[in-house]
Amino acid sequence: MPITHYLSQPAIARALPWPLALPSWQRGLRWAGLAVGLCMMFDGAWIQAKAQLAQFLIASAWASQVEQNTQAENRSAATALAISKPWPWADTWPVARLQFAQHDIDLFVLDGAHGSALAFGPGRLHGTADPGEAGVSVVGGHRDTHFRFLAEVAAGDRLSVTNQMGEVQEYQVFDMAVVDSRVTPLTAHAQDDELILVTCYPFDALQAGGPMRYVVRAEKMEASTQEYGS
Repeated sequence: MPITHYLSQPAIARALPWPLALPSWQRGLRWAGLAVGLCMMFDGAWIQAKAQLAQFLIASAWASQVEQNTQAENRSAATALAISKPWPWADTWPVARLQFAQHDIDLFVLDGAHGSALAFGPGRLHGTADPGEAGVSVVGGHRDTHFRFLAEVAAGDRLSVTNQMGEVQEYQVFDMAVVDSRVTPLTAHAQDDELILVTCYPFDALQAGGPMRYVVRAEKMEASTQEYGS
């Protein structure tokens, strides 16, 4: 007679590795939980990898644009600025570089404030000027990612904007306000050559998509234009 006949079931269970010592239905739940955990881990790693790759491609597209637009034959053709999409099927491209040195922020502003653009960076609102150019420019970004730092911006803070010609323009923040987008237009009371940075408010809201906006206004500093890389 097999020796296992003389061993009690608890004794056999204690002798087996823990997954095999459990009833079959518990083993199934454990393996299923492990599989779900691994899937979530790999999915999170994949999302992070895609985000990093996207930023690399956007930076490469920006460098290509500036290089093409700063060539002598293109400088006089304001309507023929080169654009370089970060990937072939992209519906957006970088239009400016936004840098807040004191907040350790370096972002590429994309064309359009629609969802597919805002997933990868702040976006210029269509119908407003490109950042760094003459006129009022409105740039929107998500409150929990690219524009979360706006909560720490104060009046007097300085930022630099590089346009598609490689020219760097300095701005200074002069106003921060919470507005209701249903009542107050984002460009209300805007002055010439003003940069308006907008994100949803409050920053720690549990649900996105509310009507409140946090608006940071910055004015162009006179005689501050310089060449890219100078």
